Amino acid sequence: MSIELKRAYQAAEPGDGYRVLVDRVWPRGISRADAKIDKWLKSAAPSTELRKWFGHDPNKFIEFKQRYKHELSGSKTIQELKDTYKQHKKLTLVYGAKDEKHNNAVVLKQILVG
Repeated sequence: MSIELKRAYQAAEPGDGYRVLVDRVWPRGISRADAKIDKWLKSAAPSTELRKWFGHDPNKFIEFKQRYKHELSGSKTIQELKDTYKQHKKLTLVYGAKDEKHNNAVVLKQILVG
């Protein structure tokens, strides 16, 4: 069992397992056929307000993680992702951000793996 992270702009591969898009907005310039997304879980994305505040500024990432975890704490999203992970054994969280180290998918993986 594993959870991987992958940018939406990287080619889907058979080894990706079950692919879940965890952004609120569909990645620009990517067709649904090319993305090969199994599930689009908009509720896993940070709120528009939080996303705009963060602006993918690495200096704000620690505060972003705290705020994002707080947003997720009242939702069923984490349990839904855990259930999906248990069912499929291999989960790839797909995101659109350019920064591979400072984005919501990184935080989601940290939550899911404990």
